[in-house]
Amino acid sequence: MRLRVTGRVQGVGFRYFIVREAQRLGLCGYAANRADGSVEIHAQGADAALKELLEVARRGPRHARVDDLESEFTDWIHSLTGFEVQLR
Repeated sequence: MRLRVTGRVQGVGFRYFIVREAQRLGLCGYAANRADGSVEIHAQGADAALKELLEVARRGPRHARVDDLESEFTDWIHSLTGFEVQLR
């Protein structure tokens, strides 16, 4: 699954919040800031866990404000292991 989250999502711990939740759910992937101020999330794992991460991302951490969330299901990326913040 690929998500793009816009709003006040940079500088508020959003990526680290997503990493903690994704690890709790047993997902693999990463969260990264984008130059346009959004956060991009790539996650793979069980459908139920992906749906839960989607809901978590809609909410975000306490100081975040999610204005929009785009989601799409993508092909499995076999090289992903664990879940981490990706620095770009």
